[in-house]
Amino acid sequence: MLYDGDGILGVGATNGASLWFVPRTADGPIDYDRAGVNHVAIGADSIAEVDAAAAHLADRGVPALFETPRHRPEFAHGPDQTYYQVMFESPDRVLFEVVYSGPLGN
Repeated sequence: MLYDGDGILGVGATNGASLWFVPRTADGPIDYDRAGVNHVAIGADSIAEVDAAAAHLADRGVPALFETPRHRPEFAHGPDQTYYQVMFESPDRVLFEVVYSGPLGN
């Protein structure tokens, strides 16, 4: 936890990466198909971690989008590799992905 207060949440990793959530300052819907950031991806260490994230979200009423979780062979880096993801959106329609990319079978 880097910061938690005044409607702002900042979390960080040991490698210096951080993710910040702040209140919206403009009216109107977010459209992740327009110019700008399409989505935020969060890496997982295994297919099981992606499935656990999907189950955690489902338990809290957050639906998975785009027929996920699923393998996306078109994004894999070779025949023995996989790209396995779950996609969901925040209440204000920011699109998120939890993804494992690596050896198939992990």
